[in-house]
Amino acid sequence: MNKQWRDKLQQLIYLVINPIVKGLIKMGLTPNAVTLIGFALNIGVVIIFVSGVEEGHRGDLSYVGWAGALTLFAGLFDMLDGQVARLGNMGSRFGALFDSVLDRYSEMVLFFGICYYLIGHHYFLSSIFAFIALIGSMMVSYTRARAEGLGIECKGGLMQRPERVVIISVSAIACGITSHYIGGDYKLFVPGIPFHIFETISIFTIPLFVMAVMTNITAIGRLMDAKKALSAGLVLLALPLMTFAGDGKDTGKHVGDPVFPVPSNIPHMLFYMQRTPNINTIIYDLNIQKDGTLDTDEPVSVYWMRYADGGEKKDLNYIQRKFAYGIKVKSLGNDKYSLHSVAYAKKEMFLMKSPTGDYHVYAKIGNTMAILNRIYLQIEGGTFWFPNVVYIELKGIDPASGKEIKEQIKP
Repeated sequence: MNKQWRDKLQQLIYLVINPIVKGLIKMGLTPNAVTLIGFALNIGVVIIFVSGVEEGHRGDLSYVGWAGALTLFAGLFDMLDGQVARLGNMGSRFGALFDSVLDRYSEMVLFFGICYYLIGHHYFLSSIFAFIALIGSMMVSYTRARAEGLGIECKGGLMQRPERVVIISVSAIACGITSHYIGGDYKLFVPGIPFHIFETISIFTIPLFVMAVMTNITAIGRLMDAKKALSAGLVLLALPLMTFAGDGKDTGKHVGDPVFPVPSNIPHMLFYMQRTPNINTIIYDLNIQKDGTLDTDEPVSVYWMRYADGGEKKDLNYIQRKFAYGIKVKSLGNDKYSLHSVAYAKKEMFLMKSPTGDYHVYAKIGNTMAILNRIYLQIEGGTFWFPNVVYIELKGIDPASGKEIKEQIKP
């Protein structure tokens, strides 16, 4: 799915589920509790599949349909827990880990139920495809987690968890409904071919075959993307980066920290943000319209310069804009704007004109209202969603003296 369309769809889904999320928060449910509910529902899916073998017969595909419906409902909770954490300000690193672990358990028990059902009714070839799909699903998640542990964002591919849940649930529901009208034992034969080319269960098993192929393609694609990013980043790694000041204190540089490029040839750049452990840079640009005037509704444009990918310019995705690197803007009148980072609202910044008539972003660095040039985040460990930020460094220019000043903040 195109990334832009994915972000738009995600935004639409959040718009729909946010009232539910707010209701769950009012009920006192924590993100971990929502995650547990989703896991319990997936166990319910397994019970339905097992019951379809123990109590049903080969032609009774209603069990498949009901299992698909419950899978879709359980998938809703997979989205709700993250939103409960964000809107309820209850996010935690353990919560992110707990969610990821329970997601993997949910997926494994789901595929266990599918394989049990298919084997129990002698669909052996389809059960093999289901098992291969399980392997691919696990590797899609693992390659992302391992890459993010190395500081690489790795979310590409056509068969991520939401797609997998939708394919399994929709195909299972369609299979159950269709069996109600044409029967669960329907088979389609073509003259001259000694075996049937289609049967009712194929509505469920053909998507499993597609998933078996596409999940593994996605996992391999992510592996190649990570290799490309690592190869690009390693070229710019410095070897002796552990340096010390004269008093013996650590200056903040660590072995393996990348040497960051300084963005250039960006005419309207206000400031930029960089962070370990890679050299990709977030640019905060003055948003100038085609007629040469400032876009007063959205005066700051934010985007990536992905130096680890050859210097590619790339828009932030929805999650990055809303929860990580985006800027909240409020007009104060007289060509002055108040700016706050969506991830760190404590630090207020101001977009306004200097005495020369040029726009700059001003922020208090130390005790000086300075022209902000760079924000740097020293990250050590954590996850993509909840990185362990050791400190934030602000660097800018003192307008009075023209000297560079900087300050480190511990969040």
